[in-house]
Formats: sequence, structure tokens, C-alpha cells
Amino acid sequence: MASWWKNAVVYQVYPKSFQDSNGDGIGDLQGIISRLDYLEKLGIDAIWLSPVYQSPGVDNGYDISDYEAIDPQYGTMADMDELISKAKEHHIKIVMDLVVNHTSDQHKWFVEAKKGKDNQYRDYYIWRDPVDEHEPNDLKSAFSGSAWKYDERSGQYYLHFFADQQPDLNWQNTELRQKIYNMMNFWLDKGIGGFRMDVIELIGKDPDKNIRENGPMLHPYLQEMNKATFGKRDVMTVGETWNATPKIAEEYSDPDRHELSMVFQFENQSLDQQPGKEKWDLKPLDLGELKKVLVKWQTKIDFDHAWNSLFWENHDIPRVISRWGNDQEYRVQCAKMFAIILHMMHGTPYIFNGEEIGMTNCPVKNIDEVEDIESINMYNERLAEGYDEEELIHAINVKGRDNARRPMQWNDEKNAGFSEVDPWLSVNPNYKDINVENALADPNSIFYTYQKLIKLRHENPIVVDGDFSLVSNTQDAVLAYYRILNDKKWLVVANLSNEEQNFVSNDQIETILSNYPERNNVQNITLKPYEAFISKVIE
Repeated sequence: MASWWKNAVVYQVYPKSFQDSNGDGIGDLQGIISRLDYLEKLGIDAIWLSPVYQSPGVDNGYDISDYEAIDPQYGTMADMDELISKAKEHHIKIVMDLVVNHTSDQHKWFVEAKKGKDNQYRDYYIWRDPVDEHEPNDLKSAFSGSAWKYDERSGQYYLHFFADQQPDLNWQNTELRQKIYNMMNFWLDKGIGGFRMDVIELIGKDPDKNIRENGPMLHPYLQEMNKATFGKRDVMTVGETWNATPKIAEEYSDPDRHELSMVFQFENQSLDQQPGKEKWDLKPLDLGELKKVLVKWQTKIDFDHAWNSLFWENHDIPRVISRWGNDQEYRVQCAKMFAIILHMMHGTPYIFNGEEIGMTNCPVKNIDEVEDIESINMYNERLAEGYDEEELIHAINVKGRDNARRPMQWNDEKNAGFSEVDPWLSVNPNYKDINVENALADPNSIFYTYQKLIKLRHENPIVVDGDFSLVSNTQDAVLAYYRILNDKKWLVVANLSNEEQNFVSNDQIETILSNYPERNNVQNITLKPYEAFISKVIE
């Protein structure tokens, strides 16, 4: 019997930006509860909830100061219990964001650890002596600068692969690991549906050997975690792995290895950056490269012994139609096209809040409009190095994390119906046109394409279990593939570009879903800009 999460569609809620229920400009748990009817209408099976734990908010909740407390800006533990319970009534599971590579520097473990080298919590973190009065080595933080921060009191450096205020945990410490497992069981006992595991590939790090990802103890730690926590429960686990290959993804997700259900891989996310450079060093997207990576992750994984996740957007990644599509004259067609090709692939699809109504990036004019710590640090560091300010703002508008974190656009009223007061991050000005209310009122909206795609998945085993077979004789801008199960065969065709493209096939088809008028045949057709359709092949 297939695991439920293979048949599921997961919806990521970024709580701070989803719905404000108490008029403070910040989304909260009661706000999410108030929108469960909407999510049930969409048809999703699980909510991946970005962190709502107690946190100083340096990195919007990914710096946790207490794993077993709810941050007051989001509500109380009673609100959390109510969300889990009410979501179940709507046939929706809650998947918690698990951040155990690092904590906040205000977590009691680190507060204690800083008191001295002999403190019982000192070894919960990674400390090293200076080398020649400098950092122990040249490891870099993902948020710019060195990954080492000097502690005046003890004369040592501590490791942080993200902000200074996010010290990395020392997974080599057995006692620390057990405390983490106890915490995970605390949440599992509440009835959650699983965990999304933040930067989980880093927990096996060996900083003395300059090993960040995929360290030698990574998989043993995950196997130990599986046995101590979720292994015997009917839950979903997905690991964030920025450096996974298909082979590594199989190691994580092979059921016989007793690790995770699946991982997020990000190979396609680097396609618009210069090779060997950072994400901010941009280059034009090559549609052939995009297609190649998408196909690779469908054909290089053994789906009989592993699994895959499918996504375009999340809280770290800009809106796909702004980034790789056309968010102006072809916004609707483009959004539907990206939805169709992704949801018909092999794996579990994820939708980021607002993606289902075609929300877009929101450009800024200067750094004062930016909230994201990663973007701000990059800007300041590169400005000091002599980079052009206009070039830096352009990079932030293309790849900055604020793009996806703008408040959810519910209607055309003040602040898009997100809050009665000015929100923590300004609403995209296009909310007057792009909002849930308009989407629900239009039977041809992006929302209903997502709803139909979810329904197709739930009702047709071919979507979950069918083999993937590429139609290979197409140009770079055309992605076409079959899903095949027993005697059934579906054809999915998409034009990835804003120019017309030719497509030739010998198949007789019956259209199931499309973003333009239905096709009656595909013998020799001209695909319209961003055209996409799903069809049954009639033998």
C-alpha cells in the first residue's frame, strides 16, 4: 500500500504573511485557522507550516529560542493545538518546520554555553580556538562573511553557517541528539503529520575538514533519528538538501534505509546564476538547461525504491512566473503552464501560498524597502567591495527572498485583506487585480487549474504511479512527456517560452486539462506562448 504522502499535495503556509487575525500586521495561527475552508476547497492534503516556535526573529523564525513554545506574535500553544485539530476536520495534516542544524543565540542552550568552556552545554555547539589570531579556517556563512564568530569572553570562535545569531549545533554530541529527538516526539505526540527539515544536509558537518554538506555521519544521524522518533509513525518527512544529486536523494528516501520520505533538491534553482558563482551573479535562463534538469530528476531516480518532491516556489525562492516566465501579458497562461508540467510529474507536489492565484515578485527601488537579512547582508558586503548599487538592487528584485514573503492577497480591500493595519512587509501593489476573491469568482482562474490538478492526482493512479517517458524530438522550449501505467497513457505538452513553437506527434488524443482551448489532435500543431495541456492518448 502506497504511503499517503505519495498521493498528497502539500501547501506551504508562511505564517507571518498568510492572515492576520488580531490587527497587529503579522499573520498568526488563528488567521490560518480562519482560512482552512479555502484550503479544503483547493483540495490540499497537508500544510507545511514555516516556523512558529519562539524566536527573536533575526531570520524570520528560523532562529529558534524555544522549540516547545509558540512565538507570541503567532499565538499560543492552545492555538497550535486548535490548528492541528481543526485542520484534521478539514482532512488536512500539519507538517512542522524542523530547524535543528542551528538555534538562536538566545536559546537557553547557547546562553549557557557562552558562560564558559566548562559549562555542560558548551559542547552542544561548535567552538574552536583562533588560528594565528584569526578564524579557524575560511568557511563562509550563507548570509555573507565568515562562518566563525569570535566570543570575547572565552577567546574562542563559534560556528554559524547562517546569521551570527544562529549558532550551529554540534550533532556529534549524543546528549544533544537525544534532546532533539525528545522534542520531535513532543510534536509527533500532538498528532502532526510530519516534518520539513531545514538544511538537514548540514547536520553531518565536519568543520575541521571543511565539510559542510553530506558529511560522513549525516545518514547515520538520520537513521538514528528515524528510529528514535518518526520511524514507526504514519508521517511525512522531507529534507531540505541544496546539494543533493539523484543518487544522494535515493539514499535519503529509500525505505530500506529508514531515513526520510523525500528531499527537496534545488538543482534547477541555480540555472539563472553564473556557474561557480553565488545566487546573486545572474545569467539568462537557458530553457534547454531547465528542461534537462527537470527530466534528469524524473529519469535518474528509481521510483520503486525512492521518492521525489516537486516545487517551483517556497519562502526562499522568488515567484516562478516572474523569474522564468512572463508575469505581465501572459501571467495566467504562464502560471497554469508551470502548474501543469510540475503536477503531472512523478513525485509529491508542493504549492507555496499565493502560487495558486499567480502572485508575482514585487520589485523594490532601494535597500530601505528590504526586510530579508540575506539580501541586506549581501547588499552591504558587495557595496563595500565596489559593486554598482543599481546592479545589487536588480539582483535582489530577481532573487531576493522578500519576493515570496509578501502578504497573501485575499481581496482588493485595504492591505489585500491580509490585515487591518500596515503589515510587517508591504503588500504587492498588484493585489487589486491579483487576489483570492477574484480567482474564486472566475471559473477560468489559475486557482481552478490547481484545484483540477489536485483532483486529477487524487483520482488517477497514473499521476502517482505512472512511469515517466520523455518525448525527445522537441526543441529546447518545448517539454513533452508521457505518463504510462498499465494500458493507460497520458501525454503532457508545454511551451516554456513566450513565442510560438511547433510540436509534432502521431498520437490521437483527448484533452483532459489545458490553459488554452482544447486540442483535438497533435499531429502537427503550433503551440501558443506558454501553452500547456494534459491529454489521454487514444490507442
